[in-house]
Amino acid sequence: MRWLAAPCLLLAGVTGAAADEFRTPSISAVRVEWRAVVDQLRTEIGTRPAIASRFMFAGQRRVPAWDPRSTPALVQLNAINAPLFNGIGRSPAPVLLPFDTAGYLEGQADGTQLPLSRYQADFRPADLFHAGPAGYDAVFSLLSGAGSSRTFAKPVEVQITGSILLYDLADPLGGKGEPVKALAAQFPDMRRFIREGYVRYAFTRFGVPYVVSIQCLDSAPRARRLACREAYPIAERFLKALRIAGGQPARPRHDISSEIAERPTAVSPAFTYYPGGDIISRSSIRRRGGRADFAAYSQIRFPLEKAPAAIRSQSFGRKRTEGVYPWRDNFCEARSFQVGQCAAGFGHQGQDIRPAPCPPNSNSESSCHPRKQSVVAVRDGILIRSLKQQAATLQINTRNEHIRFRYMHMNPSAMDADGILSGRRVAEGEKVGVVSNYLDFPNGTSYHLHFDVQVFTRDGWIWVNPYTTLIASYERLIRGRGREIGTDPPAVAAVVHDLPVDVLRRSAAEGRAN
Repeated sequence: MRWLAAPCLLLAGVTGAAADEFRTPSISAVRVEWRAVVDQLRTEIGTRPAIASRFMFAGQRRVPAWDPRSTPALVQLNAINAPLFNGIGRSPAPVLLPFDTAGYLEGQADGTQLPLSRYQADFRPADLFHAGPAGYDAVFSLLSGAGSSRTFAKPVEVQITGSILLYDLADPLGGKGEPVKALAAQFPDMRRFIREGYVRYAFTRFGVPYVVSIQCLDSAPRARRLACREAYPIAERFLKALRIAGGQPARPRHDISSEIAERPTAVSPAFTYYPGGDIISRSSIRRRGGRADFAAYSQIRFPLEKAPAAIRSQSFGRKRTEGVYPWRDNFCEARSFQVGQCAAGFGHQGQDIRPAPCPPNSNSESSCHPRKQSVVAVRDGILIRSLKQQAATLQINTRNEHIRFRYMHMNPSAMDADGILSGRRVAEGEKVGVVSNYLDFPNGTSYHLHFDVQVFTRDGWIWVNPYTTLIASYERLIRGRGREIGTDPPAVAAVVHDLPVDVLRRSAAEGRAN
């Protein structure tokens, strides 16, 4: 991962327990059954002998399973489909898509090729396809009325992810769901469940976890919103059409263990924060409180261009607060969003971030006004966003990470004009918008940035608390370590960080032995 070695432990015997240390996430890697993939591909194209004869299937070869020579048919398949799904061969997970490659090739050969949607169960050309060292993600949409008796305000978007990396979460809702009888023959282990605003279909194929999901409303239908039960036939149409479209074996991947996260050694004179999970009293549903999560899920750049900035509630506590510190967790505040990581089952999904308040007597056009505060990419990645949406998601897919970051409440028209749309690649620190106040309409909320983090599990993309991740990123931005309120004073920590590395290691070893 991007974490560097960090010999900055607060040592037992010097300062007591390292209560304010952060850890990187633990990630499991799966092993792909590529021989079964090739056998399935042979079955899928075997019904069209003229097309099947174009593919070369290898016999027993004395080469590693990850060597392309062991799967020549997949190499050919990737070459055929790459013009439609750019970079498909980069996925180390078999790529399942609702695409009939054999039918598409047959149409090319006899001159009867139909519109692309006819080879995709009436789904439009992919709104997004992104493959990388962790797997792949794709977004398809179905035109209004094509898969349902009701006409919706906009096309229904269907997402699919296949990943060889799984984040190990303490997940109280994980693994639940019901079987889908209509799909049992094709997907024997499939689970259908509604979670965090999506109906999800989770299954395992060739040793790889896949999740197909549609954002929906778990209640009665509304004029502009899709009810989850209305999404069932659309998802099942998508799933029944899934075929092997590409992917390529890679060297076996090993599990990634949790480590102490890198943080600055110098101490900030001003930055303080409440512990993770310490939310404003009575701000959660049924007063169940927050959830402490000490995982720094990724080493990111802070999402606002400049410091200082404040993390605090937009809905509880005092509306006007001088200064920006201390920060306070608001991940499990009362909201109508399902959040499995919160004890009440509902929460905020992310953290609210405000630029520093304007100094006294400043006018609204001063440079400190939130409308002038740039929002930036926290990593190099690819964007997921449709036209007119006030939210943009940044996806990271590397050898050691499969993670998403979502930005909300920005001006949709400005983002449309700037080309902040699905498939655009951005560099870390590149501007993606400005702090604004959009919800479903202008002035729908206060001026702030909502920022959240999602990681991939066997239940699909799950919201996790970004509070610790943001603290660590802010410390890098200001080049100073913050102080958690209630822990040892920063002067003690500074003494520890000045100790020689060999002393740190020896003391840490003695602490483990005790």
